[in-house]
Amino acid sequence: MLAIENLTVRFGGVIAVKALNLTVEEGEIHALIGPNGAGKTTVFNAIFQVVPYTGGILFAGRELRGLPRHRLAEIGVTRTFQNLSIFPSMTVRENILVGAHSKTRSRFVAELFGVSGEPKQRLTDTLNFFGLSPLSPAYAAVLPYGTLKTVELARAFISSPKLILLDEPAAGIPTSEKGALKAVIRKMRDAGTTILLVEHDMELVMDISDSVTVMDFGEKIAEGTPAQISADRRVIEAYLGEEIHAAS
Repeated sequence: MLAIENLTVRFGGVIAVKALNLTVEEGEIHALIGPNGAGKTTVFNAIFQVVPYTGGILFAGRELRGLPRHRLAEIGVTRTFQNLSIFPSMTVRENILVGAHSKTRSRFVAELFGVSGEPKQRLTDTLNFFGLSPLSPAYAAVLPYGTLKTVELARAFISSPKLILLDEPAAGIPTSEKGALKAVIRKMRDAGTTILLVEHDMELVMDISDSVTVMDFGEKIAEGTPAQISADRRVIEAYLGEEIHAAS
């Protein structure tokens, strides 16, 4: 599904990502973890052509280098962000529709205020999928943070992507709501969407991931199943300490 080959990202004299090789298999939840500054979000930004890089990034066999960012959704790749990028003055319905622009030939404004046909059905299905139908007319500004995180997931999902990159979806989520977050991420995977996940919440990572890649100082130091990662001494010494044993 996604093949990253010898990826290197430099910012002046600083190497943020060094010779990273990473494969995300179709239909899996693959977690990319590591301490702050390890280079995880830089990897996401390279995939989305935000930062210059050397090496290769292939999606479904297609090299992404030079592809305009707006084309990524068209070929089936979407993402969320660590910090919410929700429009507070728009309703839940309108925020989610922003993610459907790549799948419709109609003008965007018309989609927002006169949804019909296939886009309308896609919106209805997405609202139902994420349990947001009752909140469809509500303005984002009045909704709690956890709900807005779900709206952002729905916006990334409405275009029926093959791959979603989730950047710290659990950040800021109360512990009481993390069970629901796990369930919806699994549901997205079970619906046929492959997920690459950056996350600091180790309990969540170890519970939902099929495979895990660990970075430290821009380099991959370990890769395997959650059980393998939890037993890897390099990971324990470099990053996780005893926390991972408590979470596993």
